[in-house]
Amino acid sequence: MISRTLIAVSIIFSLAGIGATSRPAIAQAISAEPSPSPSLVQLVRATVAKEVAAANDTSMKHMFRDYKTSAQGSQTRIYVETREAMAGMTIAYNEKPLTPEQLQGEQGRLAGLVSNPQQLEHKRRQEKEEADHTLSIVRALPDAFLFEYDGTEPGTATLGREGARLVRLKFRPNPSYRPPSHVEDVLVGMKGVLLIDPEAHRIARIDGTLFKEVTFGWGILGHLDKGGHFLVEQQGLGDGSWDVSRMSLKFNGKILLFKTIAMRSDEVFSNFQRVPADTSFAQGVQMLNAERIKLLENRAETAKAETSSR
Repeated sequence: MISRTLIAVSIIFSLAGIGATSRPAIAQAISAEPSPSPSLVQLVRATVAKEVAAANDTSMKHMFRDYKTSAQGSQTRIYVETREAMAGMTIAYNEKPLTPEQLQGEQGRLAGLVSNPQQLEHKRRQEKEEADHTLSIVRALPDAFLFEYDGTEPGTATLGREGARLVRLKFRPNPSYRPPSHVEDVLVGMKGVLLIDPEAHRIARIDGTLFKEVTFGWGILGHLDKGGHFLVEQQGLGDGSWDVSRMSLKFNGKILLFKTIAMRSDEVFSNFQRVPADTSFAQGVQMLNAERIKLLENRAETAKAETSSR
């Protein structure tokens, strides 16, 4: 199953990756840079190779919770990785359990996927396309950027591996990089910080900012404003696998010159539980329903305990 760290980065890059036109101007604006440190480039290459290998590894799957806040409020979802596709269910809006009508809609949607192999196959193909798109971007990272050592920081329970020494690298566009396609073209508009576990060769954090406006479709289709920012953090789960623990997106821009883009969201991923590698989508849906009921029961018990203590 493709790492959601990589998919998160792909979502951002794909917003501006169609016909991006910023590369020539940026290449001219940046003066000649010294050759990057071979050791730093080797570290990034080894880490990217490990991330790509992990993304293609289907032997470890998990169920987890996603708590997302945005201008519209909060949403709580649970997910299960399955051998066909990702199964997900919303269980609360603004901290409140779904109404009977909302729950019926969620269960109906999932039942439709279980009973319709064509729809499920379409979902699988979409996820595969996202994965392929993402991996093409990730593979480009060592060549697209120049890296500068920026110290270390300790890993925590939700960032890298707790107690590990994480290496912090500043990154900026490599003026000699020539994107092979428009997918990678937007990389020349990004700068930021990469946090790496040098022993596990995994990415603990990607913190990126658009340092100039990025247009796509030569500005006709739209643009993303300067200052757009994304943050993705990843944690080791203790079973040899890693997954996203936090994601923050803040972008402004326009599509087709009229529709405004105003992305503001923060997500926290938690409660990772290992599930069998051969879990089917139907079994994943059963797990989601069982987990939803368990969480409701836990919520009721907690409320009862709080009332009794007053």
